[in-house]
Amino acid sequence: MKNYKVNSIENDSLSITGKSDSIIWKEAEVLKDFCSPWDDKEPLNIEFRALWDKNQLYFSFTVQDREVYIDRKDDSLDSIGNSDRVELFFRSDADLSPYYCLEIDPSPRVMDFKAYPNRDFDFDWNWPKNKLVVKSFIEDNKFTVEGAIDIVTLEELGLLKNNKIETGIFRAKYNKQEDNSYEPTWIPWVNPKTEEPDFHVVSSFGVLNLVEL
Repeated sequence: MKNYKVNSIENDSLSITGKSDSIIWKEAEVLKDFCSPWDDKEPLNIEFRALWDKNQLYFSFTVQDREVYIDRKDDSLDSIGNSDRVELFFRSDADLSPYYCLEIDPSPRVMDFKAYPNRDFDFDWNWPKNKLVVKSFIEDNKFTVEGAIDIVTLEELGLLKNNKIETGIFRAKYNKQEDNSYEPTWIPWVNPKTEEPDFHVVSSFGVLNLVEL
């Protein structure tokens, strides 16, 4: 499995603004090895960073994108699911029973749900209230999504074990077609080696390793 080292920081030293511009982010490893295994074109640059303290797991996406697409017909899950977005999946075990999904568009609207094998999704489930903060910012040629996840919640959900979190890190890019419709390009950190695009499989996960100060 791929591994990413999550460096620790002083407690409460990082503020979430959506711009990922805090000097504290310089302490994070930069993860850039995303791929698009079902598409011939190489994706534009994506940078993921994570840090942690005793209270929060912090994450940041910086995504190069000259044509950010957000489906604004309403605020439904379908609307989020038809928009450019970044995604974090956390699994409790290798059986995916269960795993938890955060899909975040550049607004930022969040589609959060619990899932089980074979794409059995529980959209009635939501991330515990006040245990997730997400902000974003859109510029001419990129967007950023920045967030903080409560450490205790990760432990209670069985996701943080021995300072490790088994995690899928993804990007969905919606591209305008000749008929003015939009079709997605699917971009994972870990190539799941599936014939068709699929993030909801065991092979799409890597490991976040939380490193002590």
